[in-house]
Amino acid sequence: MAKVRKASGSSSSHSKSTAQGQSKLQKKKSLHPPPPAQRGGVELVDPLVQAQLKLYDEALALFHQQKFARAKQGLEKVLEGPSKELVDRARMHLRITEQRMKPSSEENPRTADDHYQRGVAMMNIGRWDDARESLLKARKASPKADYIHYALAALDCLTGEADSALANLKVAIELRAENRFHARNDEDFAFLQEDPRFTELLYPEKDGAAG
Repeated sequence: MAKVRKASGSSSSHSKSTAQGQSKLQKKKSLHPPPPAQRGGVELVDPLVQAQLKLYDEALALFHQQKFARAKQGLEKVLEGPSKELVDRARMHLRITEQRMKPSSEENPRTADDHYQRGVAMMNIGRWDDARESLLKARKASPKADYIHYALAALDCLTGEADSALANLKVAIELRAENRFHARNDEDFAFLQEDPRFTELLYPEKDGAAG
């Protein structure tokens, strides 16, 4: 009579080794690859993203130079790129650019808001004296309007008047605390970025921490 053979241990050892190999593969798969290079949250691996970022930088430079028509063209090209992050940023600057390209339709301003709107329009096309005249009239008509003081502060920055800019911005913040946070991200205040008085005004909590 033929003897019944017991199952050899080779199959079980083979299954164990297979399971171990699979677990090793799973461990390898679970290891995350190193994150791609980024700048400001934008991935730079894709050459199309790199090209989009270059367009964005060029358009932003034109925006800061107040060359709004050319900046608008560049920002519209950025919208065609693959990075959603850059598209969102470009769309935000595009809205601001289009606003600054609009001339004032109010030829004979009467109210404080009329003078304010005209002043901002003049400021956006580089007519500093006309802008200041209108904004001063607006402030005289409505001295408690924080946005008028804020606009005057921005105008002072654009014309290199640091002391006046800080004084107007201080009043704008006293009238409405949110202006402190707006000014932190407002390109119009780039002139004051290196001024310690500007830092103290916008980041008072740092002074408290230091004290």
